[in-house]
Amino acid sequence: MPQHDLIVIGGGPGGYVAAIRAAQLGLNVAIIEKEPQLGGTCLRVGCIPSKALLESSEKFHEAKHGLFAHGIKTGDVKLDLATMLARKSNIVVSLSKGIAGLLKKNKITHYPGNGRLAGPGKVNVEGTDGGTTELTAPKIIIATGSKAALLPGIQLDGKYVGTSTEALSYDRVPKHLIVIGGGYIGMELGSVWLRLGAKVTVLEYLDRILPGSDAEAAKEAYDIFVKQGFEFRLKTKVLAARADGDAAVVEVEGGPPLRADRVLVAVGRVPFTENLGLDTVGLTPDKNGKIPVDKHYATAVKGIYAIGDVIDGPMLAHKAEEEGVAVAEHLVTGHAHVNYNVIPAVIFTDPEIASVGQTEEQLTASGTPFKKGKFPFRANGRALSLGQTTGWVKVLAHATTDRVLGVIIIGPRAGDLIAEAAAAMSFGASSEDIARTCHAHPTLPEALKEAAWATFAKAIQM
Repeated sequence: MPQHDLIVIGGGPGGYVAAIRAAQLGLNVAIIEKEPQLGGTCLRVGCIPSKALLESSEKFHEAKHGLFAHGIKTGDVKLDLATMLARKSNIVVSLSKGIAGLLKKNKITHYPGNGRLAGPGKVNVEGTDGGTTELTAPKIIIATGSKAALLPGIQLDGKYVGTSTEALSYDRVPKHLIVIGGGYIGMELGSVWLRLGAKVTVLEYLDRILPGSDAEAAKEAYDIFVKQGFEFRLKTKVLAARADGDAAVVEVEGGPPLRADRVLVAVGRVPFTENLGLDTVGLTPDKNGKIPVDKHYATAVKGIYAIGDVIDGPMLAHKAEEEGVAVAEHLVTGHAHVNYNVIPAVIFTDPEIASVGQTEEQLTASGTPFKKGKFPFRANGRALSLGQTTGWVKVLAHATTDRVLGVIIIGPRAGDLIAEAAAAMSFGASSEDIARTCHAHPTLPEALKEAAWATFAKAIQM
């Protein structure tokens, strides 16, 4: 029976990062992953492949519709979908091999198969060959991630009605794609196929898209997406979805059925805790399917920890990575900390939408006094040179202390720009600290500087 100091169940962002950090700190670590490729949902069928397709589809769309503004005539631009999908897959393979190399470099033992708890300190690995390997370790980390959520009445068939996994690999551009759910997954993948030529209809139960995000940014995004060609049906309850011949049918409350070539179900994600043997150690997920943990990620069972999507908090890869480092360091040093107030979030649509900290709605609800500064990208020299002037930067600071409480960006490369805001907030910066920091010119980050100026004085360039 192989013995280790630590067993990590799950080879996604949280799991493999926890394993690497623990190995760096001197532990004998094993990691179990049931999929052939390491990297978890994020790498295989989530963050990475979707961003690859977003980038490719954006270049295609720009070549067809945007380059003429730069004085570039392209002629007849054609889509080679097979090559585009192959590029996406090659990126996934390359990164997955890179993770395998990191595990080897750090002398981490990789067990392919499904990891299942078999009592305190014991894990059975059900291998792809049908055999079972029994492992023991005094410490175990559950990092099994999440899976796509479903609604009652939806019948997945893997072709006409599917989740984000299938939407990453359609063999042709749908004439009509129905997206159930107006969150970030639906809007990102809807953007891919819209740019490639599909009609895209988004069905959202709420009265707005991008739930949970800053309301002002979501409203701005809605108006932009409508201009791009999205069709939205808000306050729409989906009753059923199923394949029907060579297409799909979606039934909605109070209206006629809708027919489309493909249906993408993107109504969120739920923790993956099935077939983990939680009952063998007396662990029971809460009503949301998540495993309760304390501030050090310890479950109610001694020696068993959990991180990432299976515990409370935003289901984000980088949040899981931070927890992976934290739990590994706690196991070895007794110290660890993750600042959940500065976990950034990014929606990779066009324009990108990024945020860190609290929104206006959250600050108002908590009764926190705040001031707001905004600066539009249309007044930024770099944005003008890029031809990407849609959107703005918004800085929210405490009305008394001036400490930055939240930053929201909708505009070009917002996902990159938000890093400066996250770093500033991590060190407790005030909006004046950001405003008085010299920024290179002409660059997009100057828009953050100007928005910071606007919170306590007046923007210089506006």
